[in-house]
Amino acid sequence: MPTLHRIGAISIRIYADDHRPPHIHIVSPDFEVIVSLSDGSIIAGEARHSEIKEALDWVSANRERLTSLWIALNERG
Repeated sequence: MPTLHRIGAISIRIYADDHRPPHIHIVSPDFEVIVSLSDGSIIAGEARHSEIKEALDWVSANRERLTSLWIALNERG
C-alpha cells in the first residue's frame, strides 16, 4: 500500500497481507516503528517520542479509518 500520510520525511503506511495485531508503520530515513491501532503503543522499533509525536497524533485522530483499512487489506474472507 502506498503511503497514507506524510509529515515531513515521515511516512505512515499500512501493508497488505501483514501480520496481526492491526498496526501501522511509521517510517523515516532514520527509523521505523510499528504502532498498534488498538491503543497507539509502539510494538516494534525505536524512535524518540519527539520524532514521532505528530505522526502518533495523526494516527490517533484517524484510528477508526486506519483500522477499517487495515482490516480490508489483511482479513481474508
